[in-house]
Amino acid sequence: MSRRVVITGMGWITPLGHDIESVWSALLQGKSGVGPVTRFDASTCPTNFAAEVRGFRLEDFNADHAYYENAGLSTKYAIAAATMAWKDAGLDRALESGSLDRTRVGVYMGAGEGSLDFENFVRANLAGWDPATRTVQGVAWAQTATRVFDAAREIEQEPNITVSYVAQAFGCFGPAFNCMTACAASTQAIGEAFEIIRRGDAVAMLAGGSHTMIHPLGMSGFIRLTAMSRRRDNPETAARPFDATRDGFVMGEGAAIVVLEDLDHALARGATPLAEIAGYGSSADAFRITDIAPEHRGAQTAMRQALKQAGIDPREPDASGRPRVHYVCAHGTGTQENDKLETAAIKAVFGPLAPSIPVSSIKSMLGHLIQAAGAAGTIACVQAIRTGFLPPTINYQNPDPNCDLDVVPNVARDLSRTGVDVCINNSAGFGGQNDVVVVRRFVP
Repeated sequence: MSRRVVITGMGWITPLGHDIESVWSALLQGKSGVGPVTRFDASTCPTNFAAEVRGFRLEDFNADHAYYENAGLSTKYAIAAATMAWKDAGLDRALESGSLDRTRVGVYMGAGEGSLDFENFVRANLAGWDPATRTVQGVAWAQTATRVFDAAREIEQEPNITVSYVAQAFGCFGPAFNCMTACAASTQAIGEAFEIIRRGDAVAMLAGGSHTMIHPLGMSGFIRLTAMSRRRDNPETAARPFDATRDGFVMGEGAAIVVLEDLDHALARGATPLAEIAGYGSSADAFRITDIAPEHRGAQTAMRQALKQAGIDPREPDASGRPRVHYVCAHGTGTQENDKLETAAIKAVFGPLAPSIPVSSIKSMLGHLIQAAGAAGTIACVQAIRTGFLPPTINYQNPDPNCDLDVVPNVARDLSRTGVDVCINNSAGFGGQNDVVVVRRFVP
């Protein structure tokens, strides 16, 4: 029997704040979280700005914060966001009452690769470099690495470390997974966690993502790929998805985590569903590592799969003539290719109804949270349903004929009169991963 799956709790750590309500308010106001990089000296970088998480202290969220002293920022952000989601869902009270079976609660994360001990890594590289032969001398490198590397910090670089910390923090003895499908990872994590609950392998899952790449290697890698904006003169306007003058994404960081739960389990313990996950689609472009398939086949496939599972015909309006999907939270990175091809994929899936569906990118304000981006988009969909407001795409001034959808330009949209009942969240990642979830208003 296929089970219904609802969202009962949410939490996020973002460049615009550290709780659901204040961040949502900032998004609706069109505020930007972008500014100069302060994490390291980026003054000589072509891109010297990012959307950093500011004012974050793990002790504001977790009493055991000292335990995570050596943990990387990805883990710390995840613990904070998961703590918010756990409490929002009332799972702390369920534990106290003995109504929660921890062996039936799991974790599915799309989390980053951990935090590199950059200075010591560079120190070892320099010690091993022989300028005369322009080669790395392995023995010299290893001698320095053995001396300066710290065992605890090396463990923190493991890709499974964040999911392990989260499972331990909340005593989740059920299924535990981490996926690293680039910028699609946390949408995939939510979708796969949804499937785990649907088939009865868990009653609840902490699902989402956490990531930071605001460090020298992370930033320089995307600079070399020419994927990031270089608008050093005015960073706050650099993230401009769907605008004709867009020149790349802006790096962001943070975490976004939701509690997914079997509907019957949630109702039995008195929880209030915030929304329902109604469908999930996943696909591969099977084309090229850094380029989207030019015929946008992967994005189309993922959207169609998710909508089919949700029982929604994307080209059939409702009785009033309104599209059955009321909002698309776009991947919307602000690169030339992504926005053009995502627009084309949405038009191919929704056909004549596509121009009537609002599509916006919260990356214009949050920056690109990389592996946490998809989960942040899922929370934005839930908030759109709960409040009736859609977040805008800011910095939109120059229409692009290749991106001719309703991108909710610059100002949030009030749909409280008609309501927002169905949203889809699109995610795509380097390597050609595509993941989509359908978020629907919960109706008993």
